[in-house]
Amino acid sequence: MGISPVIIFVSALVFALVGTPLARKLAPRLGIIDQPSARKLHTQPTPLMGGAAIYAGVALALLLTAVVGMQFGDPFRLSELAGILVGASILALIGLWDDRVSLSAGIKLLAQLGAAILLIISGVHVQLPLPYALNLVITVVWVVGITNAINLLDNMDGLSGGISAIAAAFFALLAAMNGQVLVGVLAAAVTGACLGFLVYNFNPASIFMGDAGTLFLGFVLAGLGIKLRFPQAPTPWATWMVPVLVLGLPIFDTTLVFISRLRRGLNPLTTPGKDHTSHRLTHYGLSHREAVLVLYLGACLCGFAAIYAAETPMLDSNFITGAMLLLGAWGLWRLEFRQTTNKE
Repeated sequence: MGISPVIIFVSALVFALVGTPLARKLAPRLGIIDQPSARKLHTQPTPLMGGAAIYAGVALALLLTAVVGMQFGDPFRLSELAGILVGASILALIGLWDDRVSLSAGIKLLAQLGAAILLIISGVHVQLPLPYALNLVITVVWVVGITNAINLLDNMDGLSGGISAIAAAFFALLAAMNGQVLVGVLAAAVTGACLGFLVYNFNPASIFMGDAGTLFLGFVLAGLGIKLRFPQAPTPWATWMVPVLVLGLPIFDTTLVFISRLRRGLNPLTTPGKDHTSHRLTHYGLSHREAVLVLYLGACLCGFAAIYAAETPMLDSNFITGAMLLLGAWGLWRLEFRQTTNKE
């Protein structure tokens, strides 16, 4: 017996729908406003507290999940749930403070490392047939990498929230297909909260999620990717690529930005710029809305590829993974190397 993911989804959705306008009114009083600048697309001061509404919606779902776990003895360990909740809460608070006073990249990285270690202590870590220490290193790299990928993706109205909603929805579907009810509940909560927020964030946005939202969402999605299990898989290696495929779009965008900025001798994490996938799509003539919608389609393609990889024999899984890697490599060449060559 347990709580329905649908109920969690609806509760998170409603809370975000109600909470986001409240956060929008509160942000100016707290001075949490994103001011226009040359590197940004918006031209008016915009509230930055949308992440607080997303956090509250997901946190409600996590608390409900914890109650169900205590009542019915669900195999989902409460210590692991607490690790995800506490780690995500720490990053949400750090992000909210960063939205207010602009913290250094080093402080935010230390917070991410601390949250990743807390996740490991709670029992949530990669479990590939590798030495234990190597699994822990992969866990930290995955958590920090995905957290920053979602953060970097927040560069256009509706983009980070929409991609997070799509990824979480596919995590929920994969969890349901493999009998992981509470993992599905957490993913359903993220999906609902993001969709409720998107009502106010899709172009033209009246509120942004800020780092409070992106760091929180990135951490939770990374944790969901680690927690996802496939009992029917012949070996752990057979499905290692599934969470990577689900989050393929933010991984691709981060890889593109890193390569581009390193080629130009810039710091990939601290150098702002209009060099993301979304910006490059607008250079081809797409509007901001069209660019975001195209990336939504790309995220859906990654999700369907992940389902195919999870539900087919290992040979077919490797084939679809290889095909997606080739597609990603072609995208990098098309958007970075060919574009640079044409400019020259």
